[in-house]
Amino acid sequence: MDISTTQTAPPPSPPLPSAEQKRAARGATRPGDRIFLGLSRGSGIFVLVLMAAIAAFLTYRTVIALSENEANFFTSFDWSPTGNPPEFGIAVLVYGTVVSSVIAMVIAVPVSVGIALFITHYAPRRLSGLIGYVIDLLAAVPSIVYGLWGALVLMPHLTGLYGWLNDYLGWTGVFAWNGGVARSLFTVGILLALMILPIITSVSREVFRQAPQMHQEAALALGATRWEVIRMAVIPFGRSGVISASMLGLGRALGETMAVAMVLSPIFDINASLLDPGGGTFAQNIASKFNEANPLGRDALIASGLVLFVITLLVNGGARLIIARRKEYSGANA
Repeated sequence: MDISTTQTAPPPSPPLPSAEQKRAARGATRPGDRIFLGLSRGSGIFVLVLMAAIAAFLTYRTVIALSENEANFFTSFDWSPTGNPPEFGIAVLVYGTVVSSVIAMVIAVPVSVGIALFITHYAPRRLSGLIGYVIDLLAAVPSIVYGLWGALVLMPHLTGLYGWLNDYLGWTGVFAWNGGVARSLFTVGILLALMILPIITSVSREVFRQAPQMHQEAALALGATRWEVIRMAVIPFGRSGVISASMLGLGRALGETMAVAMVLSPIFDINASLLDPGGGTFAQNIASKFNEANPLGRDALIASGLVLFVITLLVNGGARLIIARRKEYSGANA
């Protein structure tokens, strides 16, 4: 017989598991795993149901308020739901919330990242531990304490800064100052920056600590300086974490209530200068006017809360998109 024409039979395929074997494999799962799976799945579903319930409630009350409103809800500068006819709009609130939050982020994010890098890569161990402990304590300070400090200490000491901005940048109109009390959106932005700085610093610090040590040692072996190591190995790895930390801080800035109410002037208007009194935010307006509002006024405030709810969802969704686009640079797959 010709050996070259002989074909080797393929090995027999393993038998498919029977129904009894499948049931036995499923039954072999530990009860604790099944309980944990059920609790995790139920928690996720509960969060979605809760969010949907909140959105439905806010939408229902918003429809009631808008049906009685005689002004444009998105462009009107007035807020008088108790008037005859009732007129209210959120133009001032949108402007104040966005501007104060942007000022807070511009100030807080670079300072927070700098503090986090100093703690993780420059400061001695004892000093870094002390600074980290103080930062964590600042994150636990109540909002009312920040508000009192801002009203009694921060505002009186900002007159010098306001005068300097008016002297050198007043020609722009954005930093023009008429010498009044520093109860403006710029003051609110500075106060919010101090409030969100501990949150951003704490999260960024933990992210920078997880940067791969081998990448840093390889950069040092190639002759990189400490700053070049941070720029090429640490910051690219922690970029997504810094964005997440910034979004956490932005969420607090958008929803801050008592501190803003104690610092911001109650004038419901939009000024071209950030240093002039006036303006308003969603949370501050709801907190200051909810108790004295009639039923229509409360529905109007709830309608403004729905807008803040949507803005928060859009901000978080945008942050998720940014993180997803930069996933390959985050170092998570290293």
